Amino acid sequence: MKTVLGVLTLTLLHIHAIAQFNYRATVKDAETNEALPNANVILGNQLNITDLEGHVEFHNLKKGTYTLKITFIGYENYETSVSIDGDVSKDITLAPSPFMAEEVIVSATRASAETPVTFTNVNKESIDKQNFGQDLPMLLNFTPSLVTTSDAGAGIGYTGLRIRGSDATRINVAINGVPLNDSESQGVFWVDIPDIASSTDNIQIQRGVGTSTNGAGAFGGSINLQTNTRQAKPYVDFINAVGSYNTRRHTLGAGTGLFKDHWTVDGRFSLIESDGYIDRATSDLKSYYLAGGYYGKKTMIKALAFGGKERTYQSWYGTPEAVLNNDTDGIEAVIANNGLNAAQAENMRTAGRTFNWYLYDNQVDDYLQNHYQLHLSQQLNDEITFNLSGHYTKGKGFYEQYKYDDDYENYGLPNIINGTDTTFSTDLIRKRWLDNDFYGLTYALNYESGDWKVILGGAANQYDGKHFGELIGGDVTSNFTPGYRYYQSSATKIDFNTFIKAQYQLSEKLNVFADLQYRNIDYKSSGTDSDLQGIDIDADFDFFNPKFGAFYQLSASDALYASYAVANREPVRSDFIDSPVSPKSERLQNVELGYRKITGKAQYSINGYYMKYKDQLILTGEVNDVGANVRVNTPNSYRTGIELQAAWVFSQYLTWNVNATFSENKIDNYTEITYDFGANWDEEIPLPVPEYFENSDIAFSPNIIAGSNLTVKPLKNFELSLLSKYVGDQYLDNTSNEDRKIAAYFVNDIRLSYAVHAKYFKQLTFSLLVNNVLGEEYSSNGYTFGYQAGTYKVRENYYYPQAPTNFMASMSIKF
Repeated sequence: MKTVLGVLTLTLLHIHAIAQFNYRATVKDAETNEALPNANVILGNQLNITDLEGHVEFHNLKKGTYTLKITFIGYENYETSVSIDGDVSKDITLAPSPFMAEEVIVSATRASAETPVTFTNVNKESIDKQNFGQDLPMLLNFTPSLVTTSDAGAGIGYTGLRIRGSDATRINVAINGVPLNDSESQGVFWVDIPDIASSTDNIQIQRGVGTSTNGAGAFGGSINLQTNTRQAKPYVDFINAVGSYNTRRHTLGAGTGLFKDHWTVDGRFSLIESDGYIDRATSDLKSYYLAGGYYGKKTMIKALAFGGKERTYQSWYGTPEAVLNNDTDGIEAVIANNGLNAAQAENMRTAGRTFNWYLYDNQVDDYLQNHYQLHLSQQLNDEITFNLSGHYTKGKGFYEQYKYDDDYENYGLPNIINGTDTTFSTDLIRKRWLDNDFYGLTYALNYESGDWKVILGGAANQYDGKHFGELIGGDVTSNFTPGYRYYQSSATKIDFNTFIKAQYQLSEKLNVFADLQYRNIDYKSSGTDSDLQGIDIDADFDFFNPKFGAFYQLSASDALYASYAVANREPVRSDFIDSPVSPKSERLQNVELGYRKITGKAQYSINGYYMKYKDQLILTGEVNDVGANVRVNTPNSYRTGIELQAAWVFSQYLTWNVNATFSENKIDNYTEITYDFGANWDEEIPLPVPEYFENSDIAFSPNIIAGSNLTVKPLKNFELSLLSKYVGDQYLDNTSNEDRKIAAYFVNDIRLSYAVHAKYFKQLTFSLLVNNVLGEEYSSNGYTFGYQAGTYKVRENYYYPQAPTNFMASMSIKF
């Protein structure tokens, strides 16, 4: 830390008072000479956007040579060197691209600069800087209102994220406009597509309801990835990385560039392995990406195949609070309450913060997922463009578990009777399988003419899934044959949606926006679940989701926006299984009000939001037998807050990006249910014991979230960044009980990179990421549950501790 402060101090002393100049440019179409508003202009490390007349200005520039980059959809990228030794004023023309822009694939579900919603764009440069092989949530950790979690404690394996306190099942995720969320759980398992960041060109994160998307409704946010776009020249990229906990990452990517004037082929293969911070929380991940495309001026066809194979040792049950606190008496109580055998008990007594419940060598999650996409984009005339995408995802895999002394009746098996002795339980090994197919079409018709921008879009998708469990081994006295299938169910989900978005320029400064979506879901399931209970579901939902807003350009550099949106969502499979009563669909009304200002050296934004829920399915704080969160409807609840963002370019040596969210997340009235098993554990059906709470905090919803990226460039090719993240207290359930919470944490990382350019390669980059440099002891996730037997009451908290100081070192070479 002292080194970082020293470098910052020396850098600031180096910035002395010298003459400063201004750079002004007007960006126009090279053929029509018309102004190009909202073009992205980067001069050195300063970003600005052209105004309605195509003008852009940069002030207080020091004498020197700068790189100027200009990008605008539908035009060739512009890049040149600019010498500044006085005030400069230039007219710059951009040539229309001879190829259709790939952005048309995602434009139907994305917000533009004038759309009145709250969003953050992450470009490829930012993705690549932070990509050391960790799962994608960890790369997005420093974006506003976002909190990440990691079961294994080091960001590789099962990871997750929350936006504005909303869990992953409420965040719509799409790749090239195609839904990624699992149809039944609505979660996203990033471990199934490891290193997808290496094949991602850009990401847009919308917070709140946002604009209409395909798939599940966004109740906290949406994340839209666009995969790598067309490269003009051939390339080869090779990345090797090593780090703490025996982590290794190897990525090889290559592309043909444009050949025969129209064609490209790109590919990538990645291997990532890690032992994890938690004991035995290993990850063995393989992934690939292959794309081929045809590019014409009015036609684009692109085919993609990508996916991954993951094998991870299970660590989804966390660590008991008593183990984290080294509480001897508490540890013994947990051992007694959970009936642990001698080996498990010894493991709990000695493991400390890295404790893992599982000791069986093959206690793994093993899953393969392949995605196939075909995109066709056609410009019908100067005003209309059509996009049609077909997709298919195949997923199949299992998790294997060793179960100690488990009852035969849990598997539909009779007890073993030997004379007068009866055996009720045994040790056994089971596998629980998923086998699913997801396929469908998405479409969009884009119309742009004069003051109108209109998009008609939507999707029709179907999911077919099978769930089944098998016993594959056990005690020699067991009364089953390996391969015995003890439960099986199947499900079909048809999801159809269509939307129309319209934006109209009322005046030079004011545009209005409307977005109307209809969504229908037909979900059917039959058979038995893992607890041998019937899972017969026949649910049909019709939702209408309107959105309205306005965007006002106050001046060339600042703007106001406001929007009102309604979203509805269906319950997920586990809601039907775990909820004691039939779950209801939920409804959200979302108001957003924001202000943005962009100048050459600074960007600022402030956004206020209010999210009012009806029958919100909130996390209870408990997890089910596969580590998934249990949810229940609550009649009335809300989230409200202020999001602040700022970015400053103090000089060519020093930049700072910072964001902070201050929020309140409340439930009007909440009922917590615990269960009484009877004084002698004699209740076949435990008795529910309710307790009532008013104006309580929503679980896993910190009132303060803040992120910072302070970057120093003391040399042209050397960059040093201090990355900081603060997350306030999070309650494990909805009772606002101080004894059931994740304590606030403040974590700092240091990232260094040095790039070398030479004749024989484009770029050789050495990078180092030191995570949690100050060694903060913290947990990013957890759960809690309680029960009682007469007057004997049990309450246990579990946490997912994160790694202390650890590192990743990387070397990448580009040809």
